Amino acid sequence: MGKQRRSFSEEFKRDAVGRIADGGRPLTQVARELYVHPHLLQVWRKKYGAHKQAESVPRDGISLEDEVRRLRRENAGLREDREILKKRRRSLRKSLDEIRVHR
Repeated sequence: MGKQRRSFSEEFKRDAVGRIADGGRPLTQVARELYVHPHLLQVWRKKYGAHKQAESVPRDGISLEDEVRRLRRENAGLREDREILKKRRRSLRKSLDEIRVHR
């Protein structure tokens, strides 16, 4: 008969993820200690990990709203640059067409 699947409590999963974050040990080492596959620990880390909390904390002390405003300004500037380059390309094509006609 086949092996029966093991099931782990949520508390066990959170404890395993905590060992990775707090201990400074590699994920593979913690997986060996707990007799689980490293991929399973990766899945648990994505679901229960401390990095989820870190994502909500703004980097470099910049609030998320300020970051969004900055990125929108940058995006608008890039769109403007793109439009300028498009116009330039059209005028370049015109001049190339004129050169071809004179050949």
